[in-house]
Amino acid sequence: QVQLVESGGGLVQAGGSLRLSCAASGRTFSTYGMGWFRQAPGKEREFVARISWSGGSTYYADSVKGRFTISRDNAKNTVYLQMNSLKPEDTAVYYCAADLGVGGSPTEPTKYDYWGQGTQVTVSS
Repeated sequence: QVQLVESGGGLVQAGGSLRLSCAASGRTFSTYGMGWFRQAPGKEREFVARISWSGGSTYYADSVKGRFTISRDNAKNTVYLQMNSLKPEDTAVYYCAADLGVGGSPTEPTKYDYWGQGTQVTVSS
């Protein structure tokens, strides 16, 4: 079992920055990969970024590449999403997710085993 709690969302103007955090508990944090997804009203949940168990490998959606950075601190059992140059189209509920398995596409929500409750990010124009 893994429990995930996101924080750090809020309202920001276009061009601004936010840093999301996701605190994990339960299974040893340094043994599984983590991802961030987002879901805007009326849209499907979409992949944002992923980081390997060690932090040595990261992967981003094209829409956020160069603006967002995913990182993790295994000593603090926390994964982060630094979001810079935010745009109104980044407005969504952001979720962190834990991937305890092997195989499958890292960009698909079905690959992930545990999810946080989500945190709202709103970017005003």
